Parts: sequence; C-alpha cells; structure tokens
Amino acid sequence: MQKSFSPNSPASIAWNMMLLTVGALLFSFGVKCIAQPHGFVAGGIFGTSLLISYIDDRLSVGVLYALLNIPVLLLGWCFLSRRFILYTIYSITVASIASELLTFNAGVTQPILAAVAAGIVCGAGSGIAVRSLGSDGGLTVISLILHDKYNLNVGTFNTAFNAVLFLVALPIIKVDNVIYSMIITYLTSTLMSYFMGMFDERKLMFIISDQYELIASNILKYLGRGCTMLHGRGAFTMQEREVLMTVVNNYQLRRVEEIVFAADPSAFVIIENTQQVLGKGFSSRKRY
Repeated sequence: MQKSFSPNSPASIAWNMMLLTVGALLFSFGVKCIAQPHGFVAGGIFGTSLLISYIDDRLSVGVLYALLNIPVLLLGWCFLSRRFILYTIYSITVASIASELLTFNAGVTQPILAAVAAGIVCGAGSGIAVRSLGSDGGLTVISLILHDKYNLNVGTFNTAFNAVLFLVALPIIKVDNVIYSMIITYLTSTLMSYFMGMFDERKLMFIISDQYELIASNILKYLGRGCTMLHGRGAFTMQEREVLMTVVNNYQLRRVEEIVFAADPSAFVIIENTQQVLGKGFSSRKRY
C-alpha cells in the first residue's frame, strides 16, 4: 500500500495533478470572472499581470501570467526540487489557459460582495493547490527559496510584495478598487491557510493519571495510536509520576476521553490544537 502511493507512483501523480487542476481553475475563475470585471487587482504575480493589462491590454492576463512566471521557474529550477517545479509548471499552464478561456462575468454586481467572493474563491484555489507536491507558482516559489536560503518567513515576503503592488496601483486604478483589492488579498491568504491546515489539525493530549498503564494500553488497543510516557514530578507534592502524551485525530478525541475517565475519573487531561503532525500515521514531510 505504501509503495503504490509513493510520491512518484501513478496514483500520487494523478492525485497531485487533480489538486493542482482544481486549485488553478478556482483561482483563475475568482480573478477573471469576479475580480477583473470590477477593476480589482489580486495579489502576487497574477495581480501584477492584471495591473499590467489595465495599463496595456495588448497582452492578455493569461499570457502575462505565464511570461512573468518564467524567471520565477528558472530560479526554482536552480534552488528547489525538479518534481516541485514540474508540478508548478503544470499548475501555471492550467491557470494561464483557464484565464484565456474564462471571459464571462460571474454576475456579482456589488463591489464589496465581489471582493469577498473573489477572496474566498481564490483562497480556496490556492489552498487546494498548495496541498499538493507542487504550488500555484509566482510568489510561492520565491517565498520558498527565500525561506530555505535566508530563513525568511513566507508570509513576510508576500505581504511586502503586495504592499508594493498596491502602492504602484494607486495612481492607475481607483482608490476604492485598491481597498477592495486589499480585501481580496487578505481573504485569499486567510482561506489558503485554512485549506492548508483543515485536514492536518490534530489534538495533542497530556494525561496525568495513576492508571497511566491501563490508559496507554487501551489507547493502543482500541484506537491504534501510540503514547509516550514522560517522567514528571508535581511541584506541590514533589511526587514523581508518569505523564502520557498522545496525538489523535479530531474524531478520536471523545474516544480517548472515554478511555481516560473510564479508567480514572479523577484524571487530569490537557488538550491542545496542533496545526500539523509529521511522522508515521500522520502527514508526510513535503519536500520542495
């Protein structure tokens, strides 16, 4: 089973291309059919393409987007993995073609509603794309290079680039449209983060109980989840005891609670949200 879903297996390639296709189509729809009819500017390289097309429409947004990504892809080819860049090239190709074909207006007439709708759709598209082993291109590639080389936060570069983009846009498009464009960018970033983490969030549990051996055994037996025993000591009583640590899926949380309190009604449990867990039984590390 593990071999059939290795990163280079046909099943894995098909899955990643599906994610990139859906993500690119959604993002292109949000930009071309919702944002562009209102004169808005999305963030990143796609937004730069839109802004250039407002100044000079001899080249379409799709063609501009593909051309602006060429130097980005060349940089990525030098500093990131070939697999990552090949997937990204596919995503950019799909987005560019979709931008050429999607020429209709989605029909959202109110500017504020259009900004919200565009932000949600674009954010969903970006989030789905980056869950693959590739990316949606543009700033994502540059951000990853800067992060690997200089440990620069990915969001920091994106924010700085978009701030410059909006400053340049001020004398070109209406101030109201710049503000609407900022709303789009904020919602895109928020939704992208949500989609990236919505399937990876786990619960980290610390369990303090005299029945730690029974609890650990039942978690292993009924849930198939491992536990780690941490050696601790109470600050007030100075009594030494074992603290169980385990990570479970959200839907397993109530089962663990039942196991714990059935074994020891006076147990002390701490539950924390974790955005991502890497390792056997959870997510695999994404290599760029």
